[in-house]
Amino acid sequence: MHFRTRGEKVFNVFNYVFITIICLTCALPIIHILAVSFSSPHYVSGGRVSLWPMGFTTEAYNFAFQTGRFVRAFGVSVQRSLLGVAINMFLMITTAYPLAKSVSRFSARNFYMAFFAITMIFGGGLVPFYILLSNMGMLDTIWALVLPGGLPVFSMIILMNFIRNLPEELEEAAMIDGAGYFVTLARILLPVLKPALATVALFSFVFHWNEWFNGMLFMNDPRNYPLQTYLQTLLLNFRDLMRAFGADHVQLITRLNERTGRAAQLFMGMLPVLVVYPFLQKYFTKGLIIGSVKG
Repeated sequence: MHFRTRGEKVFNVFNYVFITIICLTCALPIIHILAVSFSSPHYVSGGRVSLWPMGFTTEAYNFAFQTGRFVRAFGVSVQRSLLGVAINMFLMITTAYPLAKSVSRFSARNFYMAFFAITMIFGGGLVPFYILLSNMGMLDTIWALVLPGGLPVFSMIILMNFIRNLPEELEEAAMIDGAGYFVTLARILLPVLKPALATVALFSFVFHWNEWFNGMLFMNDPRNYPLQTYLQTLLLNFRDLMRAFGADHVQLITRLNERTGRAAQLFMGMLPVLVVYPFLQKYFTKGLIIGSVKG
């Protein structure tokens, strides 16, 4: 039986306190936003809302769904996330698998690794990038949001390193039984790659869900904005959105103000990530650690 020394006990207490403080700094702002979203504008304007709603009301959430803009932007983000993650995963898997081979088995490996490394450091510039997508007819389409980042190189390297850590006997046994590269990848390696796949899929999902700049840049029609781009404009132009109610604008102000309306839509915007992460967390740490061992 191991008896902890005084130094170990002090170290553990320090860790518990420190990690608790870090958790609170992450959780308290979210709780505050949630409380504001359910509070009456009178209490919010007076600065009386902290971590618990006052004058409970769901008017901010009713307003978000009544305008239709939030629902439309939410749908664009869902479409972007599903399509973007699918494209990312396909390209990462089909790229990481051959690059995980040694130079003796894939002679061009070093060339392609150097090529992808260069793309992580250098870019062509924003203006040429915009002109390229414009000439390809991709502006105001979902493809402008998912194709430019089709292959996340950093995540691909994590997946590649994970594959390189797998026993070579797995692939050799499949080859002896007559399986080709594609069958080996699909039936033998992918089931073993679940931790790494969950890790890079989470990276990809969070990027597509939270990224807003490309939507602002490549979408000329605000109806095509993804959620985070819509929320960015919402922070600046919430009063204009309220005025869109016309004759009901004055009455709406008595039930809702900018802070409660923004808080409700911001919370709903972060909710999908909060829901998805717990299901992938058990794979996340293992996949990230194992995938970063080798270079």
